[in-house]
Amino acid sequence: FAKQDLMLARSLNELYENLRNFWVDEARNRVVGCCALQICWDTLAEIKSLAVRTDRQRQGIGSQLVSACIEEARVLGAKQAFVLTYEPKFFRALGFIRVKNSSLPHKIWADCIHCPKFPNCQEVAMIRKI
Repeated sequence: FAKQDLMLARSLNELYENLRNFWVDEARNRVVGCCALQICWDTLAEIKSLAVRTDRQRQGIGSQLVSACIEEARVLGAKQAFVLTYEPKFFRALGFIRVKNSSLPHKIWADCIHCPKFPNCQEVAMIRKI
């Protein structure tokens, strides 16, 4: 999906550094979907890197992965989860509401400033209470 510009590319190093943050769905020993949870503050978590194989989409896999991340965030004490997404309709169906990207300044300056798309990013910021 990164090659199609539908999500940000991640270096192999970045994937290894964050491997424990990922939830993975597999079938027949093949990964069919993944989603990561990153705790940003004591009460705020980010859902990131959601991807489901094209031939397995619209089967509830993405929703289940996001739900697993949200449940883990709840257990860890987060009160809100946010996403930066190109697919706001999907996240709206999961209870996320759109907010201004500027309402997440710590996120913008922590990760986004290093992104090649900054400051002209087209991702939509969305948040949901847990």
